[in-house]
Amino acid sequence: MLKNWKPLLALLCFVWVVFGIFTFTKVGYQYIGKSYFQSDDFQHELDNFQSELGPLVLNKPTAEDLKSKIEVTQSEIEEHRNRYGSIGSQIDNIKVQYEDSIQEAANVNATDLKTKLEKERDEKIKDITANFEDDEHVRKKILADKEALVDQYIKAVNNEAKSFTQNYNYMSYELKNTETGKTYRSGDVSASGAYKIKYTGQHPLTTLNISDNLSSVFYSTDVQIDTEIFRETVDYTGTVTISKKSAQAVDTMEGYDHFTRNQYIYFFIWLTSIVAAIFAWKGRKEVLRMVLGIKEKEALAKLKIDYQIGLLFITGSMYWFASHIVMDSIEFYYQYNYVRFILDLLFKTGVLMIIAIAFFIQLIWLYDRVNTAQKFEKSLKASYLWSLGESVTDLFLNRSIALHSIVMIGAAFFCGGSLVATMIRGGGFPFFVFGICAMIGIPAMILFLSRMGYLNRIMKDTKDMAEGRLNRDVKVVGNSPLKEHAKNLNQLREGVRTSMHEQAKSERLKTELITNVSHDLRTPLTSIITYTDLLKNPNISEEERKQYIHILDKKSERLKVLIEDLFEVSKMASGNIELHRSRVDLTQLVQQAVGEHEEDLVKARLDLRMTMPPEPIYANVDGQKWWRLIDNLIVNVLKYALEGTRVYVTLKLTPEGDTEFTVKNVAKYEISEDAEELFERFKRADASRHTDGSGLGLAIAQSIVDLHGARMSIEIDGDLFKVIVRIPAV
Repeated sequence: MLKNWKPLLALLCFVWVVFGIFTFTKVGYQYIGKSYFQSDDFQHELDNFQSELGPLVLNKPTAEDLKSKIEVTQSEIEEHRNRYGSIGSQIDNIKVQYEDSIQEAANVNATDLKTKLEKERDEKIKDITANFEDDEHVRKKILADKEALVDQYIKAVNNEAKSFTQNYNYMSYELKNTETGKTYRSGDVSASGAYKIKYTGQHPLTTLNISDNLSSVFYSTDVQIDTEIFRETVDYTGTVTISKKSAQAVDTMEGYDHFTRNQYIYFFIWLTSIVAAIFAWKGRKEVLRMVLGIKEKEALAKLKIDYQIGLLFITGSMYWFASHIVMDSIEFYYQYNYVRFILDLLFKTGVLMIIAIAFFIQLIWLYDRVNTAQKFEKSLKASYLWSLGESVTDLFLNRSIALHSIVMIGAAFFCGGSLVATMIRGGGFPFFVFGICAMIGIPAMILFLSRMGYLNRIMKDTKDMAEGRLNRDVKVVGNSPLKEHAKNLNQLREGVRTSMHEQAKSERLKTELITNVSHDLRTPLTSIITYTDLLKNPNISEEERKQYIHILDKKSERLKVLIEDLFEVSKMASGNIELHRSRVDLTQLVQQAVGEHEEDLVKARLDLRMTMPPEPIYANVDGQKWWRLIDNLIVNVLKYALEGTRVYVTLKLTPEGDTEFTVKNVAKYEISEDAEELFERFKRADASRHTDGSGLGLAIAQSIVDLHGARMSIEIDGDLFKVIVRIPAV
């Protein structure tokens, strides 16, 4: 697998550099530029020595000193007095405690015992009564309890002082009390010292008289003493030393040797890491080529990326723990047998190197797999967790199905677990859980099976629908999500049938559109060609020539209007038109637009009836387009309304806040078509096409309404034709 040793050596150097950086960040601050006497371990020992030297040796108090500072407050008296309730409840409790014992003594004629018990009872009752009558009585009791605590503390101090002197016999000191001038000595501070610290007037040794390690004695009972009343600080100047001779005779020198050995080992690791970094940097490209060329990479790349990340995480965790194990072997596993220590350290380091190489190889492979956005997205979407997330998301598209699935899985899991626990260990609780799960799981299983059968029926009906058999509904039963699914399928079936009907209708209308366009364009065009040919005859009279030119002009204008309407409705249908909206008074606009056709309405023998509101009604519309809408509707009336009838034009404000514009007339021709088809292009109420209309009037009007986001509808009742346009008022 690895034919070239240089890339492997460079990879080993890189791993060693990483380990050097790891140890440097962890313990570098402890060993660089420091001696053992500056280490945390020694400083901890020194701090403990300084804190306990005062209360155990220099400022050790006497019981009389501490007792003289004890105080009993009134609140303590009240708390002691009412600790067990009121005087009545305490006396009653005492009587109840002794009642049965005294009665038993009387029953067996134990007169002496009965008298003794009664005496104890009476003394306690007397003491309780004295507690509530005499504060001094209570104060003495509390004071006695506190003095007993002081005696316990002094006893603990004397015992601890002996241990302190033995444990720190390697420490020599000569310290002078700055207040009394008294000097305390231990050992010889003038001897050659391995460590020395001086205390001056500016930086004295400040000590206490109460040991924090023993202050818990004062809080071990119901009667507690605040140690702050005892605390005093005393400053000392002088010297504390550790002689070399003393250090060699005690365990502190073992810590010194351990610290020095660790320092040498870490310095070796850090210096070799610097050298290894040079080799690793020079061989980095060869390492990448070697790692990317390993054939096992292809096998790992076939795995989903989350599996690869999981494997990398496991290897990384092993790498992390192995690094700590090696460092802990250096730090804590001190052995006098250096050969055994070195062999053990080399073995653990070798294991670390193997794990580290495996980790970094996998890391490089993973980076090569996701080093671009496209690769990362592809790997992420192909991962197991991504597909699982999609599946879980799909599961909760219907909460009922999700709940049923969770109940089924939970019941099966707990039921199976309880059954196994019952078979292995027995006991009532697993059997109870098994029974509960069975009570839930069996009905859930029955319900699940029934719904699976219903699902199979729905799937079969869906297959029939896919094959074109749309004449039978999907059966709708029960009250489950599958019922809603069946309803949706039935709606889909109806939608397909409607779509097929609309498609057939669309094909029919498309055929009619082609026929109508051809007819409406060919008719004036034929006339134009015919009369143009007639004009070419030089023998026609001037009167005939003028007549032919008049006809040509009329037919050309007709053709022009037809083509312009066709272009306009096409632009509106495609949305390729711009609206210039403004706040327009629709009352005034309708009056003006309809007013332009009053003479035409009179000539057509139509009686106009307008109903307008007294106040203006405003809407946000394009004035020109809305004028065209009204004009088209009135022109439609002129073409198709029955002579001698009334035409009703109404404008009003609806309760919903919409402006409603209505045009109502009696049709000249019988309207047998679907009303909605009249909005289609070239669709005319005059099916025999006796009028000159293009059939685009209502289509243009509908397009204008759609562009404004308004609503337009047609109502037909026999020969009564009614167009209603609604748009929100502003």
